[in-house]
Amino acid sequence: MIPITNPEVRAYLASVKPDRESKLEALYQEAIAHNIPIIKHEMEDFLRLMVVMNRPVRILEIGTAIGYSSIIMSLASEVPLQIITLERSHKMIEQAKINIKKFGFEKNITIMEGDAVQVLKTLKEPFDMIFMDAAKGQYMNFYEDTMRLLREGGILIADNVLQEGLVAKSRFAVTRRQRTIHGRMREFLRTLSNNEDLTTSILPIADGATVSMKKRSKNE
Repeated sequence: MIPITNPEVRAYLASVKPDRESKLEALYQEAIAHNIPIIKHEMEDFLRLMVVMNRPVRILEIGTAIGYSSIIMSLASEVPLQIITLERSHKMIEQAKINIKKFGFEKNITIMEGDAVQVLKTLKEPFDMIFMDAAKGQYMNFYEDTMRLLREGGILIADNVLQEGLVAKSRFAVTRRQRTIHGRMREFLRTLSNNEDLTTSILPIADGATVSMKKRSKNE
């Protein structure tokens, strides 16, 4: 794989960060010990920043896992958040409910169980911010509904879009089993970047992230 950022730089940046409070650090270490994929340090900081800067009230998260990202966003917010988060794994949902309750956010975070592609179609009300962190090969399948659900001026964030540098390689330089996700992620990045209704930046932080703002109507 191609390193996205210099490991020494990442280690240094991690060293200047303040320590997490003990309860959050315990949750982080639990995820690492059980090989549960959660956001990296840089993405954690970035999510906090987006919440503080944009002051969203309604957030949609695609990919709950054990609830870590929802908890991070809730802790960062200066106002009570309403987060709807989608997850297909019943086992993950049960653990997420326990973790969310530990932090006192059970009234603010609602988990919807099921395939995100199908659940998205049932949602109607717009969101101020949407965070994609689910199966990377499905991002394009989420795209149409996320555009429908993102309000004007809203922020869309997608994590792990550079796949440890895999997307930078030629299709013929990746293994056959990786070609489908490679092609789908390239399509997603190209679609975001060329959507005239969005202003998008692709950031080489952690394993790559995109941040897009849905433009407001000119008559506003």
